[in-house]
Formats: sequence, structure tokens, C-alpha cells
Amino acid sequence: MECSITSNVVEPVVSVLLASYNHEKYVEAAVRSIMAQEGVKFELIVIDDGSKDSSPQILEALSKELNFTYRHRENKGVVATLNELLDMAQGKYFCTFASDDIMPPGRLAEQSAYLEKHPQYIACFGQIKQMDADGNVAENFDPRYLQSIPQITFEQIFLGAREVHGCSEMLNLEIFKEMGGFDPNIGQEDLPMILRLLHKCSPLPVIATDCCHYRIHGNNLSAANTVENVNFLYKNILDTLACYKDHPLYKKARNLMKTRYFSALTNCDKGEALKRLPELASCSTYFWARSLKLLLPKRLNTLLSFMKRKS
Repeated sequence: MECSITSNVVEPVVSVLLASYNHEKYVEAAVRSIMAQEGVKFELIVIDDGSKDSSPQILEALSKELNFTYRHRENKGVVATLNELLDMAQGKYFCTFASDDIMPPGRLAEQSAYLEKHPQYIACFGQIKQMDADGNVAENFDPRYLQSIPQITFEQIFLGAREVHGCSEMLNLEIFKEMGGFDPNIGQEDLPMILRLLHKCSPLPVIATDCCHYRIHGNNLSAANTVENVNFLYKNILDTLACYKDHPLYKKARNLMKTRYFSALTNCDKGEALKRLPELASCSTYFWARSLKLLLPKRLNTLLSFMKRKS
């Protein structure tokens, strides 16, 4: 059963696209943080993708109170939902946002102003701070994404040498729609979008704007803390890389990603990692150095991973 509540926002500069799914504990805070943005005309468009919790009821009440566009329908998956949101958007620029995160004040104004001043760029990326389940925000930006300032290239993302966060982007709406929107053949939205943008126009800027307080609550798909999550994430990453088979760096990128796939499996289930060894092994020293994790106790693996992130 589908219901729709729509508000009319005249000529928004930015469209915020929020795909909601089973985040009843967090979705109200996410929506209120977006609707509190100031300094630029924007619209919020929300589709609840068939949530089984109380998210639809929460969103319906919020849409009446705060006057944003809201639709609830059966589950179709995040990529289909984002493309549907894209078709509804009216802004010059757009950004996607997750229903369990918080948008810091001023984010929409700062990023849209940057793109207005730099029309040669079709997109820009920003920074994130991690946040726990209770809403306690880290003091500093996540260093993984700070390293990408002032710009990133296709090759850096393709080889995993640099990272940008998928909730920190702002894009030119018309150009992205001309590019075909989000790839419906891949079950993950962030990496395919980022690589397509960079393949079309590289490099792209990464700025120091606080764009997202990313909530870590144990059910994040990107946490890759179960074999199921690892298999889903890395299958989609490998499928994404395969879109660029003709690129001279494809073989190297694929082997690097298969090594990371294997490494992630060893953290979750060493038996599964051994089972997948013939499929994921490569002749590189990088792979065989990572394979030593099979011989280490799980607690030591966790400690080494933590120390690597801190270094």
C-alpha cells in the first residue's frame, strides 16, 4: 500500500534525498537535522522503502509538522529508491543522506556555495565525524577522509589509495541524471556513483566542510562484521570495478580488492576465508602478507587493525 504526502518548495537550490529503512530509533533526529539547515533554499524528499518498524508512522507525522515531501511504499532496495528520489528532485544540486545519521548545521549552504563559486566541478565531497548509537559525536573528523583534501582522482579511488564518504557528497542534479543516475545493476550506491563521477571529470574537490555525523550502531552494512555483509559489500565492489575492465589499472585494482575481501573474511570467519582462498588468492606479496592473519588469534587481528587505523 502506497501513501504520499507532498509539499511545494519553490525553486530549491539543493534537493536532499533520504531513503529510509527500519531506523525508527534514529530517523526523526536525521530529518530534524536536515530541516534545521539554513542559508540556502532546499527541499527534503523522503521515501520509506517498506520499513517493518514504526518509521512510516514517524515520517508521516514529521512530514505534516515540517512540510517536506514524503512517500511510503513496498520495499524495492536502496538503489531503486534513490533513483526514484532523483526523479522527484527539483534542485540544481542534490545530496543523499542516511536515515540514521545527523546533518551538521550549515552543510547545505557551505557545499552549494562552493559549487556555485567553482562551476567547473560537477560535484564536491566533504568530511564526516563518527557518532555512537546514543548520538555522542567524535571531536575530530575521520582521518581517512581528511587525507583526500584538496582533491581526489579516479585512479586513487579505483585503487583504494584514498577515500571519500558517500554521505558527504553534493552533485549537479542535471548532469548526474544525464549520466543515468544510480546504477540499477549494482546493489550498492556509493562507490559506483563516485567512480562514475570521477571517470567523467577527474579530479574532484574534497573540502573541509562538516557534512555528516555518521552513526555507528552495530547494524551498519559498511561495518562488514558478518560473513553475509562482507560477501555483499565485496561482491558489489568487484562488480563495480568490472565496469572499468578496459582501464589499464583494472587488474591491479581487482587483485587489491580481492585481497581486502580475503582479509575481511579472516576477521569474521577463518573457515570461510580458507574456503574462499583459491578464488581470492593472488601472487602479490600484499596478498600473502595479509594471509598471515589466518595464523593469528582473532583478538590480535582486531588489535592490529585498530593500530593500523590509528597510525
